[in-house]
Amino acid sequence: MERQILHERLIKIRTGVSRMTQMLDAMQDMDLPFHEMRYRHLSLEAALLAERTACSIRNLVFDADLISRPKLLLQSAHTQGIEVSHSNGIVTIHLPGLLPKRSSRINTAFLTEPLYACLEEYEKKCPLPRYHSCVVCFLHVYDYALPSRRVRDYDNLECKQLLDTAAAFLMTDDSGLMCDLYHTTLSGDQDCTMLVIMDKSRFPSWLEQQKEHENGSEPCRIFKENPGRKPDPPQNTAGRPAAADPP
Repeated sequence: MERQILHERLIKIRTGVSRMTQMLDAMQDMDLPFHEMRYRHLSLEAALLAERTACSIRNLVFDADLISRPKLLLQSAHTQGIEVSHSNGIVTIHLPGLLPKRSSRINTAFLTEPLYACLEEYEKKCPLPRYHSCVVCFLHVYDYALPSRRVRDYDNLECKQLLDTAAAFLMTDDSGLMCDLYHTTLSGDQDCTMLVIMDKSRFPSWLEQQKEHENGSEPCRIFKENPGRKPDPPQNTAGRPAAADPP
């Protein structure tokens, strides 16, 4: 890479980091009860800027040919805490934090590229199932120590790009005819998102186990403010209730 191009990119990255530092300083000095909307705006702007900055630095490393792209993305996945596991025909993907709101400004590459590398690496060591007809369960886990008003509507979350990434390894087709979607909101020790993917025939028994966990002492549980809340029925990609096959 030419030195001038490298210099210009570094200046742009440092400018972004400086702006992000200013936002964080403003958030730290802010009286949250009186400036909640401003705090939310700044926190979102800082998060988006951090994601863009991370992707810019990744591209800088790629273009300088300092490390192979798959290796760096796999390290990014481990750093972020992205995990993939497979047991009894069920694949579980653990993602750090909550899914971002659906917006043209969101850079999903921050998550999808490391997730792709993580799935690719896992498949080399342990072959993953290829589902013909499946249910994809999105478990949105919110930190129970924080206000429940943080909970967002499912249709406002950016799920499509993550679903496409998982489908590349796990599904023959992610259309509404072959893939049903199920969303549920839980509270836990910290924010995170889990994708649990299984054949449709396994879904009823899995859902029953989830209900038992929610009523027990598992780390993830339904919000205390609404202990009697029942999970919504599974939804297919067209937004209609989808009946799961019997076990």
